[in-house]
Amino acid sequence: MIINARDYLLSIMKEKNISTDRIQLPNIELDTDNIKVLMINEVPPENPNDYFYSQSEHPSYMDTTLWLFHNAGVTVSNISDIVKMGIYITTAVKSPKNGYNVETDIIIEHLSVLEEEINMFPNLKVVMLMGDVAKKAYNMIAKKNTKRNCIPTGSTYKIRANEYYYGNVRVFPSYIMTGGNLLIEKSKCSMISDDIKCMIKLI
Repeated sequence: MIINARDYLLSIMKEKNISTDRIQLPNIELDTDNIKVLMINEVPPENPNDYFYSQSEHPSYMDTTLWLFHNAGVTVSNISDIVKMGIYITTAVKSPKNGYNVETDIIIEHLSVLEEEINMFPNLKVVMLMGDVAKKAYNMIAKKNTKRNCIPTGSTYKIRANEYYYGNVRVFPSYIMTGGNLLIEKSKCSMISDDIKCMIKLI
């Protein structure tokens, strides 16, 4: 099915009376049948020009994302290249955070949108949870539907070696793939790129 992701998700937010103030959604045409991987980051950036799907020349979210893909041996130049591979990137929460932490209330408020977004893709094989906010949101969805978390509690570096599934979908607990300090955090970059390599093998 061909849809515009932004239009579809915006209609869901309006239908559910979720505030659309400051939201940023993937403005891209998708063949939902072709998407095999969903990468869920934390929140959109404060500046919309830095968002994954921004048309600006060097969105900061894409700068780090492209570097991580290249470090995993995957040649991509922009978000369109990534989507053409069957990989769709989104955020658990659809508006920028206020302060340092993402409040649980806002995660819950946006949870139904994320669940609808996940359900857009009938041929999904992999979900990558990029950071604790994504892990928390995904566990909330899993627990609602199965009465149990998909990913256990614990530091990501301690639990990431195990394999986790939600139904037939492989789920990777990984790290946030954006942020000004990310590329100097060598160990996290290495683990994210390793996760991307594993994901590529699965699709």
